[in-house]
Amino acid sequence: MERLDKILANSGYGSRKDVKKLIKSGLIEVDGKKVKSSNIQVDVKENNITVKGETLIYKKHIYLMMNKPAGVVSATFDNYDETVIDLLEEYHASFNPFPVGRLDKDTVGLLILTNDGDLNHKMISPKWHVNKVYYAEIDKVVDEEDIRAFEDGIEIDDGYKCMPAKLDILNVDSNGSRVMVTIQEGKFHQVKRMFLARNKKVVYLKRVSFGRIHLDESIKEGDYRELTEGELKQVLNSGGDSFTPSEF
Repeated sequence: MERLDKILANSGYGSRKDVKKLIKSGLIEVDGKKVKSSNIQVDVKENNITVKGETLIYKKHIYLMMNKPAGVVSATFDNYDETVIDLLEEYHASFNPFPVGRLDKDTVGLLILTNDGDLNHKMISPKWHVNKVYYAEIDKVVDEEDIRAFEDGIEIDDGYKCMPAKLDILNVDSNGSRVMVTIQEGKFHQVKRMFLARNKKVVYLKRVSFGRIHLDESIKEGDYRELTEGELKQVLNSGGDSFTPSEF
């Protein structure tokens, strides 16, 4: 059971103030009867809700893919900085989504936002070992010794030894290196700290995939879209099968 005004707001009919106007205009019916109050409790599975004569198709959860820009924090609220929630349109924000995991303020790329707590747990819980893949630009030459060190598990500045990670070198020149990094954890500034442990600095970092979801490169930084049905099936249909540990 949920409040009718919340259901309608989450279904794209505007703010709760807008919904109240619809109800006062006699445009909302529940089981064939016009509704007079916006705060009545209804069951979307049992009650038939119509808006302007059309049956409401309600969705409880929302799943968004964002290409996060630099300078924006992965949080639902912040006293000082713009958050990823601030980038959402009112309709999507009305679902009260939250970022799955986080990206550092200056890191760009793939960020999943949802209000589905079960999906969030599956994607960030350590027991599922979900791959997170990053493209990184490094200020120095990355070599085979670095690859082996990542495979063995890097010990970062606080003494924590990271899980084994995969490091692929794309190219190296006088300006440094371009690499792909695959990790299965989400420690604070982890990729940057792993390279610092190798006396190297990350100068640019972009997440390109999270589990089986890959960044849609047609999405400009700061923009987002809902996940497609195919993408949802990748992470929802087979439960834990979608998050089996990967072998490096």
